[in-house]
Amino acid sequence: MGCGRTGAALATEFEARGHTVAIIDRTSDAFRRLPSGFSGQKITGIGFDRETLQTAGVEGAYGFAAVSSGDNSNILAARVVRETYGVDNVVARISDPGRAAVYRRLGITTVAPVPWTSAQIVSRLLPGGHDELFRDEAAGVVVARLSFHDAWIGRPVLELGAAVGGSVSYVVRFGDAMFPDATSALQDGDEVVVAMPIDALRQAVLTAATSPEEER
Repeated sequence: MGCGRTGAALATEFEARGHTVAIIDRTSDAFRRLPSGFSGQKITGIGFDRETLQTAGVEGAYGFAAVSSGDNSNILAARVVRETYGVDNVVARISDPGRAAVYRRLGITTVAPVPWTSAQIVSRLLPGGHDELFRDEAAGVVVARLSFHDAWIGRPVLELGAAVGGSVSYVVRFGDAMFPDATSALQDGDEVVVAMPIDALRQAVLTAATSPEEER
């Protein structure tokens, strides 16, 4: 639901992966954002209207993404699709992070672009710190690229992971991903990607930025 830039990009990506796609928007003019070769259904209507949803094939749908420009429309459509038609894979884009958290607790997966975008900008403007790559609020997990103190160079990669309270997913070295084992040591220029509990992130950033000798 929603054929803005995000909706059009999603519809194009899903179709490119071999899926059957239906996209809904209030105005038919919005469909001009789709590529000329798009072969899915283009339905003009209200995304939470049952007749519109049934025309789009909601009763046999595997998933539904509500990505219109309105938080209220997105959450209403997501609830109708999930609760009335029993579609399990439902995602709603919610700009208000506070409301997104509320709906996540109600069992509706939400994507809140504002906090994610601001975190990305902060990580790029300020020296050191971290670059957040993925966050799952429902599971309480975050995956982040951590900057580390030079004193960590030469020490085991897994030691850094344990020190920050997470698990090292991989290390980017000279542009290539490396999956560390017990013998892997940190080198200058490494980018370390760590999965950890969300509530451990702030302390993890501080720990990685501190000499391991100081931590002791």
